[in-house]
Amino acid sequence: MSDLKVEKNRVVSFVYTIVSDKGEVLEQNDVPSEYIHGLDERVFPQIVAAMEGATVGAIREVTLPPDEGFGNYDYSKTFRDKLENVPDEYRHIGAEATFQNEKGEQLTMRVVSMDNGEIFLDGNHPLAGKTITFKIIVKGVREATDEELESGEVITPAGQVSVH
Repeated sequence: MSDLKVEKNRVVSFVYTIVSDKGEVLEQNDVPSEYIHGLDERVFPQIVAAMEGATVGAIREVTLPPDEGFGNYDYSKTFRDKLENVPDEYRHIGAEATFQNEKGEQLTMRVVSMDNGEIFLDGNHPLAGKTITFKIIVKGVREATDEELESGEVITPAGQVSVH
């Protein structure tokens, strides 16, 4: 077991559970995710701050309101149409379609419901509009390699970039 503390340029391995403000488990990841502390911008800044100084086994809880987490729910990112107007390959829950506006901006939308002859697509993150709490357990801390520091990404033992 490592007695290293979480600090800049160290690789941190952790598992997490995301819980709603009503206590409902929204997501759980028991397979450790990894990031380079202080370099990886995919991790919410509030989580990075909470992890600072933690050691293996530490538990951290970070609550994020929508505007600090996955954003407020944006009704302009939704679309409803008659099912008959939608190609067959998109007529199932979970199907994704990418749309582009006149400015060239793209938005991927998911089919979230189909009823009464209509289909409803949503381009919001599934956790948009929700106050959430991350319950995090630190599983490992190690020094990042020179290669990882140069690339800014965790490199797995097999030499592949970590996708977590």
